Amino acid sequence: MNHPWFLGESTPRILAHRGFVPSDSENIAENSVAALAAGRSAGTVYLESDCHLTADGDVVLFHDDDLQRVAGDPRPVAHVRTRELVDIMSTRGGLALLPDVLRAFPDARFNLDVKADAAAQPVGALIARESHRVLLTSFSDQRREVALRAARDRGGDPATSAGSRTIAGVLAALAVRLPRLAARRLDGVQALQIPERHRGVRILSRRLLDVAHRAGAEVHVWTVNEPVDMRRLIDLGVTGIVTDRADLAVAERARVL
Repeated sequence: MNHPWFLGESTPRILAHRGFVPSDSENIAENSVAALAAGRSAGTVYLESDCHLTADGDVVLFHDDDLQRVAGDPRPVAHVRTRELVDIMSTRGGLALLPDVLRAFPDARFNLDVKADAAAQPVGALIARESHRVLLTSFSDQRREVALRAARDRGGDPATSAGSRTIAGVLAALAVRLPRLAARRLDGVQALQIPERHRGVRILSRRLLDVAHRAGAEVHVWTVNEPVDMRRLIDLGVTGIVTDRADLAVAERARVL
C-alpha cells in the first residue's frame, strides 16, 4: 500500500474499535478521549471511531445517533449543543471533537466512519490537511464519497474503504464466479472492512481475500475480541483486526511477527 495510512505499522494491523476501554477502568466511555488514549497505550497506532454532528455543527466522535446507551439520555447527538456534550462526557472520559483529537494524537492513524449525512462534508473538510493519516469510510458509499470530495477539494487525499453497496457488488460478482468483475468493483478503495458473518451469512472467504489482495485492497474484519478468533483470522490472511480488545490483539500480533 502506497498511502501513508498503511505505513503506520506492519500487518496484521490492529484497529482499536471506538478506542479501547480497559476492563478495570471506570467512567471511560467508548469513543472518548480517554478511550482513544487507552487504544494508543495498548500498542496500536490505529484508532477506529465514528463521526456525528452536534447542534452547533461540530464533528464529534460518537457511534450512536443518540446519547441513550452512553449517558442514559434519549436525545439525538444532532440536537445537543457542543458545550452540553462536553459537560455530559466530562465524567465519561472526555468528549472527542475531531479537530482536537487530530491534534492530540499526532502519530495516530484514524479510521473514521461517517455515521450521519450531515457530517460527511464537515468531516472531509476537517481531515483534508491530515489525510495522510486518515482512512474514511461509511456504510453509505454516497456519504463516504461526499466526505472524500470535501477532502480532495481542499487538497487532501485520504485512504478509503468500501461501503455497503460496493461490498455487495463484490460479493455478487464472486457468487457468480466473476473474480475480475469483483476486482473492478474495488477500484478506488484501499480496504474492505467487513464482519466475518452478517445475519448468519458468511461474508469473509478465501476467494474474497484473494480477489481483494490481488486488487491491492486490504481486508479488515470487525469486531473480533477473542484471541482464538484473532489467531484463526490472521492465519487465514486477514490484514486487519478491528477489536474492542486492542491489548489482546496486540499480543496475538506479537506472536506472529
